[in-house]
Amino acid sequence: MNREKIIVRTSVVGIIVNIFLSGFKAFVGLVSHSIAITLDAVNNLSDALSSVVTIIGAKLAGKSPNKKHPLGYGRIEYLSSMIVAAIVLYAGLTSLVESIKKVIHPQTADYSVLSLVIMSVAIVAKILLGLYVKRTGKKVESGALTASGVDALFDAVLSASVLLSAIVFLVFGLSLEAYVGIVISGFIIKSGIEMLCETLDDIIGKRTDADLSRQIKKLIAEETEVRGAYDLIINNYGPNKNYASVHIELPDTMTVEEVDALTRKLEAKVYKETGIVLTGVGVYSFNTQDDEAARIRNEVQKIVLSHDWALQLHGFYLELKTKILRFDVVLSFDIKPAEALQILCKEVQTAFPDYTLQITPDLDLSE
Repeated sequence: MNREKIIVRTSVVGIIVNIFLSGFKAFVGLVSHSIAITLDAVNNLSDALSSVVTIIGAKLAGKSPNKKHPLGYGRIEYLSSMIVAAIVLYAGLTSLVESIKKVIHPQTADYSVLSLVIMSVAIVAKILLGLYVKRTGKKVESGALTASGVDALFDAVLSASVLLSAIVFLVFGLSLEAYVGIVISGFIIKSGIEMLCETLDDIIGKRTDADLSRQIKKLIAEETEVRGAYDLIINNYGPNKNYASVHIELPDTMTVEEVDALTRKLEAKVYKETGIVLTGVGVYSFNTQDDEAARIRNEVQKIVLSHDWALQLHGFYLELKTKILRFDVVLSFDIKPAEALQILCKEVQTAFPDYTLQITPDLDLSE
């Protein structure tokens, strides 16, 4: 079964379960005059609506690429996740307002054994649903599904707190209804904000996972000709749709034909192991026929890496005939590139006044 069908099927299960739970809880809440149970019912209804949005997002994201959108519609899933987060946030804020009203104008709840039984069954059902949705979401790498699963498990905890407040009322006669409603509202709002921030990170673009970055660079560096892999950039166009570019350091004796064969081999290897498409493989050459180049490289590296904000030097090459010295330096976000270049140019030029410098600043992107 393909990814889209799995997401739709799981979401449909979530819709059915949440609608039933919402109906039961709404009935119990209205009969027993319990604001906490009624708000719990509203929360279940918002979960069902979230599942509907997830289905629509999955359907739209699954559309085939075309001339207008050659990389597909995968990012639509992130928009659907934002809508889900907004729904959760709205439900939380609405619940908070209603709970505060009940604090100001309290109403005594009237629980029955049946209502407590229904609440207990609802908690078990929500736990099972949460585990199922969360596991499926991780399996198909769906942020919306995973968030829904986590939210369902969290709802089970909140429902348990409502049940506990009902038991406290029956045993001690102490009404905690409205206050439990405020607590539930707070947690719902917090969940909505966290979901919104996580989705915004995906849309804006976030740092590549360090383990994935190391895995790709290791796969590339396994080839005997490759001295190192640098400047890895992974662009995400939706779940399971990642395109990357990278620079590799190769001996200056390799022919274009050999480089072409190697890059094609690397593209196939990385895609097979990670599912990521290497759309571009840039090449740095390193000196292999002159010991003087190695000596100068070591000296330049000492100068550059003496600064805390200079994280790495790579792509070093020395043209002895034309007296050109070039390299890239990875900079931390603690310094502006222009300022760093000014410092490095001055120091390296002082050490090697006869050479023309070509220094390229790189940002700390992947690790």
